[in-house]
Amino acid sequence: MTPKERYQKLQHLLHQENPLLEETLSYYQLLDKVGHKTGLLSPQESYAQQISWWPLISLLGTFSAGKSSFINRYLGRSVQTTGNQAVDDKFTVICHGNRPEITTLPGLALDSDPRFPFYGMSAQIEQVARGEGKRIDSYLQLKTLEAAPLLGKILIDSPGFDADSQRDATLRVTKHIIDLSDLVLVFFDARHPEPGAMRDTLEHLVAATRQRHDADKMLYVLNQIDTAAKEDNLEEIIGSWQRALSSQGLTGGNFYAIYNDQASQIEDPVVRARFAARSTRDLDKILQRIDKVGIERSYRITRSLETIAQQIEQEWMPRLQTELTLWRKRVLLADLSAIAALAVGWFLLSPTQEVSQVAAQQAEGGWGFIGLIVGVLSVFAVHFFAREKLSQWQQKSLHKQGLVPLAKALAHSTRAWRSLVFSQPRGWGSRSQKILFKVTQASKQTIQKLNDQFTNPSGPKTETLAEHSPLINAFELKPESTSELEKPLIR
Repeated sequence: MTPKERYQKLQHLLHQENPLLEETLSYYQLLDKVGHKTGLLSPQESYAQQISWWPLISLLGTFSAGKSSFINRYLGRSVQTTGNQAVDDKFTVICHGNRPEITTLPGLALDSDPRFPFYGMSAQIEQVARGEGKRIDSYLQLKTLEAAPLLGKILIDSPGFDADSQRDATLRVTKHIIDLSDLVLVFFDARHPEPGAMRDTLEHLVAATRQRHDADKMLYVLNQIDTAAKEDNLEEIIGSWQRALSSQGLTGGNFYAIYNDQASQIEDPVVRARFAARSTRDLDKILQRIDKVGIERSYRITRSLETIAQQIEQEWMPRLQTELTLWRKRVLLADLSAIAALAVGWFLLSPTQEVSQVAAQQAEGGWGFIGLIVGVLSVFAVHFFAREKLSQWQQKSLHKQGLVPLAKALAHSTRAWRSLVFSQPRGWGSRSQKILFKVTQASKQTIQKLNDQFTNPSGPKTETLAEHSPLINAFELKPESTSELEKPLIR
């Protein structure tokens, strides 16, 4: 599917669902132009496919932390298998379907469909774990069912963070999910004290995300708190978990404590009431955030325009310029080495004669011109060989650093036919910078439109004094005498 076809599909889907987001499609197309011109995007790629256009809610955490139970409770259906042990080692994407029964599809359905946030995930997995990209079905699966809570949103249930043979690839998928999600629920199991079993979760889902600009979308949920009912030490357990999170740099208030009261058996009615009050209060807050995820999605997609534009201008292009400068220096060094080697060879071939005499003798036989041509061709051969290999070497290094767009842009700017004289990255100039500026301004304006839907700092439309004061009618003023009074109250 070409980028144009993807945009047409998105436009059709958003036309009725969210016209304001439909407007942003044209600006993503402008970003694509810059991405294609500079090589950051391949011809078949699009920035629009790198984000989720549907509200995305992810549930992360360790095995048996209650993620699947929470999903089943939220949907009112037994969709995910639950248990105290690892019952599912895949990322499960759950979305609304047109059939009441649950339909399970392989990971290939997600990897090959640009409408889902895992499009092309097999290639990303392959980068961190060679050979694993072919096993995409071992990492992902799609479940669909007809359920009202799923309308307009996608849920993702993740495998636990215990060490396994797929660790690196799992972490790559997890990072991708966090980047795309509008809301991330990180579950902890109150039955398993920190730091033992929870060290990985704390490290990768707390410490690694505390510096994010969108860290507020991370909700940390301590589940199964009813296990503390016998000792009646709820505050102590919650306090210890909050201190554990604080030790990883989390200072926000997005911490919740819940349990499933339908599956719990707290005998003491006083204790049960106190635990239930805390759980109900926090659960309501979580559900309120889930209900508002559509609004957060609109802001995320709009903000991504500015984020991508700034990343291109402030990160990718300066770094690409540095890589190109380094590449040119290495190529010129290879050229000088080739010329020096040719000169040394020239002298070594004639060790007993003066250079001028040798040149004269070769010229008489026509060998001087042939030797010159051979030498020049040799230098050119070394030049083009060196520039290609050096570029590939730097691209490989960038791939290892996870800078795939930069590696593609470097290949784009170091084509064989492109002269070393060009110092700017290919496709980067004033026109591209103007496009990025236009996209950035459009992002800000769209966010203002979103704000206008929910805020009104100026209050309602200012009333005239004639409309505001009942005394006007009492005095029965003539139209010409009310001209001064009908001016706005606030000037």
